[in-house]
Amino acid sequence: MAQQSQELGTEKISKLLIKQAVPASIGFLIMSIYSIVDTIFVGRIIGPLAIGAITVVMPITFLISSIGMAIGVGGASIISRALGNRDKKRALKTFGNMVNTTLHLATVMVIIGFLLDEEILMVFGGKGDILPYAKEYFRVILIGVPFLAWAMMSNNVIRAQGRPKVAMLVMVIPAILNIILDPVFIILLDMGLAGAAWATVISYTLSAGYAIYFFLKGDSEIKFVLKYFKLEFGLIREIFAIGSITLARQGSISLLTIVLNQTLFTYAGEMGIAVYGIVNRTMMFALFPVIGIVQGFLPIAGYNYGAKKIERVKLSINTSIRYAMVLASSILVIIFLFSDKVVKAFTTDPNLIKDSSVALIFVFMMSPLIAVQLVGAGYFQAIGKALPALLLTLTKQGFFLIPLVFILPKYYGVDGIWYSFPIADILSASVTWWFLNREVKTNLTLQPVNLPKAL
Repeated sequence: MAQQSQELGTEKISKLLIKQAVPASIGFLIMSIYSIVDTIFVGRIIGPLAIGAITVVMPITFLISSIGMAIGVGGASIISRALGNRDKKRALKTFGNMVNTTLHLATVMVIIGFLLDEEILMVFGGKGDILPYAKEYFRVILIGVPFLAWAMMSNNVIRAQGRPKVAMLVMVIPAILNIILDPVFIILLDMGLAGAAWATVISYTLSAGYAIYFFLKGDSEIKFVLKYFKLEFGLIREIFAIGSITLARQGSISLLTIVLNQTLFTYAGEMGIAVYGIVNRTMMFALFPVIGIVQGFLPIAGYNYGAKKIERVKLSINTSIRYAMVLASSILVIIFLFSDKVVKAFTTDPNLIKDSSVALIFVFMMSPLIAVQLVGAGYFQAIGKALPALLLTLTKQGFFLIPLVFILPKYYGVDGIWYSFPIADILSASVTWWFLNREVKTNLTLQPVNLPKAL
């Protein structure tokens, strides 16, 4: 209903942010829980090498499916502003082009994945004893990637309409199904790592089906209109100008994974990659409320910018950063107090528990600053300023973390890898703060954004 999107421009920002962020947070929470459950099952039943295999494969599949996410984020930014400007036709055209482009590109990437599976896996760190496990998992997961790409694209379009609860369900459905199907395929059917992969593929497929049902039968403002499926290259260019930010972010994360896995294999062997697998899964889980805040912030900023309600845009920036920093600080305290207990959920291997507990503390040390970096980059993305959004998105992984991972291990060994994370958080937050504050002073006029004094 139109009423849903109009609320983005009228309701109190703090209330609106909570309304948008809570469903997004729940969605990310349940998605990260299923990722953790996946890792716990394979780690405890199959062993550390299976954790290493998932650590190698997941960044590849998410890189491929992030085509859908990139198109979703880019198109959702246009749709939010179009709805804010009462331009329904532009919103429908954008959606038609998004659907067409997502399905074609995801399918092409999956074919490439099947043809070059072993080469791709080795680049991402699938070496030694990990490779056969990774190959078994990868070839099944690839089948579900187009469905995941569709779900990721749809999720952003649904949220752009001010329908966070429906968007949440698109993420919740595969997560819950995966949690249910994992023990069935891994234990009851004794399918091992391939069973975990099939559970994930089935879950992705049903999630995509639910999103299709919402656009066809639900009360979506955005519908399938065949005449708007015709590609308009000017519109596609605009979608990718904004969406390339998400693609670049995922690309930088995937590049980081390559660098990390290769470096960890050099300094700590297969066990080092397993350590990062546990750290990475914990990060996905622990930071879900921060990511939810950012996801809730995007349609609010985009809609109000399109409606020229500048004071609401500024207030949404302030509120989002403050809420996200408080949440991230709480997460940091929990990690410091219970890092060893967190790791014991994944494995019983004493060396893996010891190494992972230390790594967790370093990786989360400056996590409150992530709020500034994510909201700052998200703001530019929401209002359609592609270049600054792209550069700020790349600051942590691309400009700071990857070079540090190359440099610090030469002096500190494997510990240097973990030291790189808090240093990169400090540097990227500082750069983002400077750009965001300048943007607010010059282009949103009046008073500068009141960023937290801690910065």
